[in-house]
Amino acid sequence: MRPACLREVVERARADGDWNHHLQNFLDAFYRHDGDITVQSAMIAEDPGFLGEARPDAFLGGVGEHLARRWRLPAIPAWVRPEARYLDKAMFVPDERNLRNYLLCVSPVSFRPRLIFTGPDPLQRARFPYHRGVIRMPLTFPQGPAATALFDAKR
Repeated sequence: MRPACLREVVERARADGDWNHHLQNFLDAFYRHDGDITVQSAMIAEDPGFLGEARPDAFLGGVGEHLARRWRLPAIPAWVRPEARYLDKAMFVPDERNLRNYLLCVSPVSFRPRLIFTGPDPLQRARFPYHRGVIRMPLTFPQGPAATALFDAKR
């Protein structure tokens, strides 16, 4: 059974150490309730507690904030703000040296202040509600005559 809230992600991770696996299952459950902001808000509202490891604790803070922002939930939970939810040293996801400059530019606002640098829509899963759109980078520039006129005016 998938975790019904982020607190369950932390509880299960304390038992077996695999926080990422439980987080992925949680995201599937969260996306299954797409459009039901009451249920989705409840899934991230409760303070999940800490695992006692800087990276997962910071990442979970980013997840809580990102889900609230990305799905336009009524409130960002207060538990995402404690200092222990922020890193002192940068974390890149994926940790590929040749992607670092890109990740620095496209990381969502929920992750960037935590020094977590990831893709523009980092929580995509199989159950992700793709009908709502995906954030992609680089953003496409305006097309058509107005864009051409703007470009020509700047030359």
